[in-house]
Amino acid sequence: MEYGLHEEFHTYAGGLGILAGDFMKSAGDLGLPVVGIGLRWGQGYTSQHIGADGYPYDEWVDQKPDGLTDTGARVRVRIATREVECRVWRVARYAIAPLYLLEPTDPRDLWITRRLYDPRPDCRVAQEMLLGIGGVRALRALHLPVERYHFNEGHAVFAGIELIADRMETGSGFPEAWRAARASIVFTTHTPVPAGNEVHPLADLRRLGAGCELVPSELTEIGGDPFNMTVAGLRLSHLANAVSQLHGETARAMWAHVEDAAPIIAITNGVHVPTWQDPRIRAADGSDERLQAAKRALKSELLAEVRARTGTRLDPAALIIGFARRAATYKRPDLLLRDAERFAALVKRHRIQVLFAGKAHPADHEGKAVIARLVAALRQWPESVAFLEDYDMAVGRVLTRGCDVWLNTPRRPMEASGTSGMKAAMNGTLNLSVLDGWWPEGCEHGVTGWAIGDGAGTGDPDAHDLRALYDTLEREVLPGFAHPARWTRMMRASIRMAVERFSAERMVEEYFRRLYSVTSPGR
Repeated sequence: MEYGLHEEFHTYAGGLGILAGDFMKSAGDLGLPVVGIGLRWGQGYTSQHIGADGYPYDEWVDQKPDGLTDTGARVRVRIATREVECRVWRVARYAIAPLYLLEPTDPRDLWITRRLYDPRPDCRVAQEMLLGIGGVRALRALHLPVERYHFNEGHAVFAGIELIADRMETGSGFPEAWRAARASIVFTTHTPVPAGNEVHPLADLRRLGAGCELVPSELTEIGGDPFNMTVAGLRLSHLANAVSQLHGETARAMWAHVEDAAPIIAITNGVHVPTWQDPRIRAADGSDERLQAAKRALKSELLAEVRARTGTRLDPAALIIGFARRAATYKRPDLLLRDAERFAALVKRHRIQVLFAGKAHPADHEGKAVIARLVAALRQWPESVAFLEDYDMAVGRVLTRGCDVWLNTPRRPMEASGTSGMKAAMNGTLNLSVLDGWWPEGCEHGVTGWAIGDGAGTGDPDAHDLRALYDTLEREVLPGFAHPARWTRMMRASIRMAVERFSAERMVEEYFRRLYSVTSPGR
């Protein structure tokens, strides 16, 4: 549904899209035989700024089709009573594997792709119909032979319905058509958060035509009634994956009740190194002096950006902690602030400074309330703490490169993977994180970064993690920061760990080897 390629190309909302963009970049770097299918958004995703009342407000900006080439291909998808024709664009601006985006040709149908993740139920289903049903038809129109269909999250599963219906039109029965389609489909589940596992009333899918003429009992066999997109993905595919080793355990337990579901393996996410690692960090390989100088320069650039955006002048000698995420309650962005006495002591003594950034879905009022509460709390320390508005890829780059420590405080095991910590790690920004998502695989406590707690999860997790956070920060992180040689050794270990084990190049090759079971020509 989204691809994060660059902050100027508004085709992404957050981490899921940026991960898909990194996948396409690395697949292009490696020359692997994969194409991406998505939608071309009229307004892309929202810009979000803090109002005078401290509440985040959204602004939508029309997006021009710059960097897109019309392939000439046209596909049609019937949505309710209307036949919607779509042109197929190819993204030509970036060095990536081929990426095609569908967009209605008739202005009367542009309501479907006007805004990414439109919360209106009919619009969301229509978007997913264009992506799934239209995507399969676009591949045919482009004469691209497909060996594997990879449904990256549940948004694409109507493609599987289309494949089944297509086989049934040639005379196959439903069970036979399902088995044949399933042999060519794999599926990735990205989150245990309920909002990320969509459910639609079966009657709505039938009314809008998402069922592709399958009868209700057949659709129910695939996704249930109401129709769960993740359940459908698991039943339509012959193999599925989670996005970290811990998430694999969580997902297998979460979906154990689903009969006839694909087995779920774990392929841990990775990030595109050329996009996220600063070239000066790469050039400093083998030299402590060059690494320290590169980090000082990146920190200086971060402080200049903070000053330009907020007016806050931070001390370059103090420890700078960064926290930037999609706004969600389970991520607990305010955990560090919940012990006001200990936080105030560290800030007043100028031992730490904290930078926050984040963005909530325009319809996520709870997420926006999280940001508003955070902004209100931060105003108590205007010289030591700042919130950077309108979080995007550019803000993410400057923060992950320039901070000293990257803070991550999800309520375990709700963080499926998380990739911002990988970006930070490969720039020598040390992770201080709950043992959730990817971090149990990357954390060597006191060597590559620090764990908050032991992951045992007994008692009150918020109280437990808050105590562990401050104990680790005061007893280990700050003393380590006071010894440059020790800190530099940790930076170097962090960089090596992230580049060697958490690159998108490793991830993409693992997808081909383990999920697609396809070996590319010459590899």
